[in-house]
Amino acid sequence: MKSTKLIFSTQKYAYLKEKLLSLGAYESGEVEVKKFPDGERYQRILSEIGGRNLVLIGGTVSDEDTLEMYDLACAMEKHGAHSLTLIVPYFGYSTMERSVKKGEVITAKTRARLFSFIPHTEQGNRIMLFDLHSEGLPHYFEGNLRPMHVYCKPLIIEAAKKLGGDNFILACTDAGRAKWVESLANDMGVNAAFVFKQRLSGDQTQITGINADVKEKTVIIYDDMIRTGGSLRQAAEAYLKAGAKEIFAITSHGLFSNQALEKLKNTGLFKSMVSTDTHYLAQQQECDFLKVMSIAPLIHSELEHL
Repeated sequence: MKSTKLIFSTQKYAYLKEKLLSLGAYESGEVEVKKFPDGERYQRILSEIGGRNLVLIGGTVSDEDTLEMYDLACAMEKHGAHSLTLIVPYFGYSTMERSVKKGEVITAKTRARLFSFIPHTEQGNRIMLFDLHSEGLPHYFEGNLRPMHVYCKPLIIEAAKKLGGDNFILACTDAGRAKWVESLANDMGVNAAFVFKQRLSGDQTQITGINADVKEKTVIIYDDMIRTGGSLRQAAEAYLKAGAKEIFAITSHGLFSNQALEKLKNTGLFKSMVSTDTHYLAQQQECDFLKVMSIAPLIHSELEHL
């Protein structure tokens, strides 16, 4: 049995596969993918995988992409994979990670169960997850699928120091992420800040205060996930109103839905932004305003210890 890991990816994550291949003694796994006239997807594993240790990269950026990864993983076990490590840079169902109203479907849990039912390889299956929106999500995975929650903290710290040097305020968009931002700030030896919000209606909030003095300070807002950027924009406005000198933003998961990146840039509130490449949309939108940092080194480090 060859000890070298064989790296595969779904179509949307081919860019991350290539970055990982450049970092270590890995082999590239090849898959043929095409669509039938009715839209049904055809997949065929072209590499010889019998007895091999496999790594499959594929985020759950849509239901179609989730099933692409699930189908491929099931086929890998069937054709004799020795071990299987699933890399899910972005677990896309964290919005529905719990129910609030009667009858709501906890999609994060049902998708975790889906991956849990992938047949187990000889050495078992693992799933690697990054900066989850909710700490409880790993507990949704069942059976012999072993979840690994990897934090992007080293990348966030590196990005913050490049933007702000040694003198800045690390901030967040609301008190809900205060503990995580405070932990990051303590590691960097800087102060943390967050805003207080009052909910006006189901979809409207109002900022009522800030917990720290940001006057004439560089403020770097960390938000684990940016979708439309509404909360981020509102927080930036509050920090500037409180006297902040300049605002930057860092995110682990840059989705930037509905032209959010362009809209955030056009507000003039931010000097620039940084995102990791956990989501393919961030990778596609890198520009002078948005710097993208890769999680490939974090993946490589974790794989070296498996």
